[in-house]
Amino acid sequence: MYDRSRLMELVKERALRFGDFTLASGRKSTYYLDGKQVTLNAEGLMQISYGLLELLSDVQFEGFGGMSIGADPIVGGVLVAAAAQDRPLLGFMVRKEAKGHGTQRFIEGPIEPGQNVVIIDDVVTTGGSALQAVDRVEEFGCKVVHAVGIVDRLQGGGEAFAARDIPFSALLTVRDFGIEPLKD
Repeated sequence: MYDRSRLMELVKERALRFGDFTLASGRKSTYYLDGKQVTLNAEGLMQISYGLLELLSDVQFEGFGGMSIGADPIVGGVLVAAAAQDRPLLGFMVRKEAKGHGTQRFIEGPIEPGQNVVIIDDVVTTGGSALQAVDRVEEFGCKVVHAVGIVDRLQGGGEAFAARDIPFSALLTVRDFGIEPLKD
């Protein structure tokens, strides 16, 4: 079901832009990857979802989630793909701020403390956003057993996860598009 070359085409056609950009990390870049242009596209989300399940086939986990709103469509897609494979999986979303009413939680979804989870981010630069999700999930009581990205910009995210003893994998890297990682 997963076709890596097709996902690369979709990212190149829909998400990759060249120009002058400031990234969420504050760094400047001559290119920008807008992951939502692929995650909010039916074919793109299907490729990502099946690709992530394949990438994680040897990882034991019960929950899959990340920072809202970027991770939300990916979580939904992976849950549907997992169900199609008769694979039980729970999704969750991590809020940037605790909900101001009701349970006032940072974590939304049916995961429980003690479960093994995977954190997703669409485009990984320094890993900052995903590591914020890691902190919230660990505070909640879950164990983060892996982090994944759709595209790794190769600018320190992998090293940041390694420093926290969290394995990291990505479906694609910027080198797949002939781009060398930006230097500081």
